[in-house]
Order: sequence, then C-alpha cells, then structure tokens
Amino acid sequence: MNFVKFLKPNLTLPLISSVRNINYKFPMPTKNLKEQLEEKKVFNPLLDFKVDISLPPPPPNVSKKEKKERIMYLKKRKSDEILEAKANKLEIDFDLDEVRADWLKDDGPEHIKRLAEHFQIFDHLFGDAYFTPYVIMDIFHPQKNEELVAPVYWGNIVKPDEAFIKPQVKFKSDPNELWTLSLVCPDGHLTIQNGEYIHWLVGNIPGGEVGKGEEIWDYLPPFPPRGVGYLRYIFVLYKQEKKIDFSSLKNKLPRLELSDRNFNTLNFYKERQDELTPAGLSFFQSDWDKTSRKVFHEILNMEEPIFEYDHVPKPLKKQKPFPNKEPFNL
Repeated sequence: MNFVKFLKPNLTLPLISSVRNINYKFPMPTKNLKEQLEEKKVFNPLLDFKVDISLPPPPPNVSKKEKKERIMYLKKRKSDEILEAKANKLEIDFDLDEVRADWLKDDGPEHIKRLAEHFQIFDHLFGDAYFTPYVIMDIFHPQKNEELVAPVYWGNIVKPDEAFIKPQVKFKSDPNELWTLSLVCPDGHLTIQNGEYIHWLVGNIPGGEVGKGEEIWDYLPPFPPRGVGYLRYIFVLYKQEKKIDFSSLKNKLPRLELSDRNFNTLNFYKERQDELTPAGLSFFQSDWDKTSRKVFHEILNMEEPIFEYDHVPKPLKKQKPFPNKEPFNL
C-alpha cells in the first residue's frame, strides 16, 4: 500500500537528512606552509631589496626579427613527423659543443644566476647583492691519470680526491684586462659561525692567464669534515678596473695555518667595490673522503674532526609487574 495516497494534497513532508550529517561542517580550505610563511613575512620595500652588481650586459646576439624566425623554425621542426620518428629511434645526431655554445650566448648566464639563487650563493656571499655571470669559466682539476680531468660546472659533485690538484681555469678576455679569481667555502667553518675559508685567491690576472697572476693565497684542497654532508666550493671571478695592491692581504706562502684561511667575501668586495666587479661564477659540491684526512694530517698538521648527529634518547616508562589499564599515548 502506498502511504502517499492517504496524505492531504497540500501537505508537505519535511526533508530529513541523515542523522550523522546534521551537525557536520565542511572544513575550510587551509593554506600551505609556503603561503603561511609569506603571510608572516613583513615586506619593507626600503629594506628588502636586492642590488644588482653585475657587469653591463653584452649586446644581444640576435635581433627581434631573428628571434621570431627562430621561433617559427622551432615550431615547424616540432610538427615534422619524419623528424619526430627519427628522434624516437635516437637516429638524430647533435653537435653538443655547438648546443652548449649557443646556450651560453643566449640564456646561459641567466640560468646560471638562477642556479646560484637556488643554492643561496648570493645570500651567503654577497648578502643583499647579486650578479649575472656574463663571463663563463672553463674549470677542471687535473687527475693523477693525465687522460682524465674533473670539471667544475654549477653544482656538480667533485670529491676531495678529484679536487686535490690545483684547477686550471680558462675564460675569454682581452689582453689588457685584469681579473681576480677566488675560491671560497662558506660552509663547515670549524670556529666561526657562518664563516668562510679561502682556498685560493689570485689577483691582477693579465688577459685571462691565471698562471701569470699574483697569488695571495695558495691553493688549499677541499677538506669537508666527516659527518657534515656536502659543502659548497665557489669560484668567483672579478673584473678589475685597474691594478690592485693586495699587500694588506699577502703573507708568506705557503699559508698552512687554518686560522690564516678565514675570509669574508662581502667585506673583501666592499673594500674594493670601486675596483672590482663580479663577472663569473662556477661552483661544485663535495663531501668527505679519505683525502680530507690527508689534508688535515699532512697539509694543515692538525687532527681530523669527526662529527655525528647526537640523537635525543627516547623516553621510556618504567616497567610495572602488573600495570593497570591506561591510554597508550600518555
């Protein structure tokens, strides 16, 4: 029997929802961690800004018309079915040297700057300043096997054993230009919080020939201590306006005292900002191997520090022979 037939025609039945959903409230959308941190950060335009200390940008390699032609050419190539089939079969050969050269001319310096920002190099070396590395350096460490080298790019891993020999640095320069090259490590200082170690400093480099420059600090191989993880080792190339007197920094070589390796890139640049302009940047990461111990013992003549994480002991309740029932999470 249908119950609805016995109801009056003007009678309306209330809509009854499930009992378990009567008092339910949908959760409000929450903000992620990044959004919450941005809300807490107070931005002051008078204080929170970055200063560009780069060299003047070089003239563009291509005109706007040529850029449009390149874009049209790329679109045409992407729609080529024959070329796509060859690419899927790995039948296309590229000259990687030409690809790298074109990249360095066009987008390379900007991409390198973004990598440096990702690794917080500008924040830890230059504070509120940054620069675009328009001068590209080719850096590699010779190995015991003369057929092999360990190159330095922008964040690749080079072990202390591979970086033990002084690197060779090449870059394009006019014969009458002067340069300064530094290699610093802003991580893992043993005595000064947020301190740096200078591993190599060469000034008054004529025409890009690093071997003819004035060596202020001789080369000290990387020595990341055991247990601290990866450390950054950063090459910074400065262009000089004139010949600089580094006599205040010079000392008798070799400089084997670790305390004599304390350095501050920001102060070094501030004192000579009218004469130096950052122009090039390369860096690598390195962690402990047996060569670090060799550097500590045989070069620095000191004991090797070893670090490990001190875990907080987990608190345990005292055992009872007949424990009463109690919540497990108290």
